[in-house]
Amino acid sequence: MTIGARGPLSFVIPFRGGKLAALILIGVSVSTSTVLFQTVSQNRILTPSIMGFDALYVMILTGAVFFLGGMTVAGLSDQITFAVTACAMTLAALALFSTLLRSGQNNLLRMILTGIVLGALFRSLTDFMQRLIDPNEFAIIQGASYARFSHVEVDLLLIATVLCGLALVMTWRMRFALDVMALGREAAVNLGLDVGRLQMRALILTAVLVAVSTALVGPVAFLGLLVVSLARLVTPVERHGVILVSAGLISTITLIGGQTVLERVFKLSTPLSVVIDLLGGVLFLILLLKGRHR
Repeated sequence: MTIGARGPLSFVIPFRGGKLAALILIGVSVSTSTVLFQTVSQNRILTPSIMGFDALYVMILTGAVFFLGGMTVAGLSDQITFAVTACAMTLAALALFSTLLRSGQNNLLRMILTGIVLGALFRSLTDFMQRLIDPNEFAIIQGASYARFSHVEVDLLLIATVLCGLALVMTWRMRFALDVMALGREAAVNLGLDVGRLQMRALILTAVLVAVSTALVGPVAFLGLLVVSLARLVTPVERHGVILVSAGLISTITLIGGQTVLERVFKLSTPLSVVIDLLGGVLFLILLLKGRHR
C-alpha cells in the first residue's frame, strides 16, 4: 500500500486500496471456483478456464466490436459492459451445466467433452472475426484479452464483491457436503448425499464466480490450476474447509506479490496474467505427463 508512494497518503491509500481489494476478490473467486469444479468433475487437472469460459469472454468482446464497431463498444459504460458480459457467461455456463440435470457419470463426461469442444469453437470464431475487423479496432480486443489488474472501476468492484461474496458464503456452507462428494459418487450416495442436486449447486456457484471475476478484470486462464495445485501440495488434506482457505490465500499472495514485483521491479514490462499463464501452462503439461506416467 505504501511502497514507493510519493504523493499524499490520502490519495495513495484509496487509490491502491481499490486495486488491492480487486486482487483479493479475484484470487479467492478463481481459486474457489477451481476447487468446486475439480471436486464435481473428480479431476485435478480440469478447470473452468480449460473448459472454454475465457474463450467465450474474448468471443463476446470480439463479436461486439465486429457487429457494433470499435467506437460504439469503446463508448459503452463500464457498468453495461460488465453486466452484459457477466450475464452472457453465466447463462452459457448454466446451459452447459444443464446436462447434469440427469445425474450420472456419463452426463458429467459429456459435459466436460462438450465444454472442451465449445472452447475450441469459440476460439475459432474469435480468430475468424478478428481477421475481418479493422486493424485499428483490434487494439480494443487485444487490450481486453488479458487480465487488467492495474485499473479497476470502484463501482464494478462493489457489485462484483456482493455477487462473489454471496457465492463464497454459500460455498463455505457446503464444505462438509463437498468432503463427502470428494469420496466418489457411489460412496456419497451410500452416505445419503443427494449428489445430483449438490453438483448443480456447485456448478451454478462456479459459473457465477467465473463469470463475475472474468467480466471484472479479464481472463486468467491457468491461475486456478496453479494455485490449487500449490494448495494441495502445501496442505495435503482432503477437507474442503482447509483447501478453500489455503488456495484462497495462495492465490491472493500470488496476485499481490506478482503485481508488486512487476510494478516496482520490471516497471510493468509485461502483464501479470501472461506470467501466470506461462507458469500455469507448464504446470498443466507436468500434470498431464505425470498422470500418463502413472
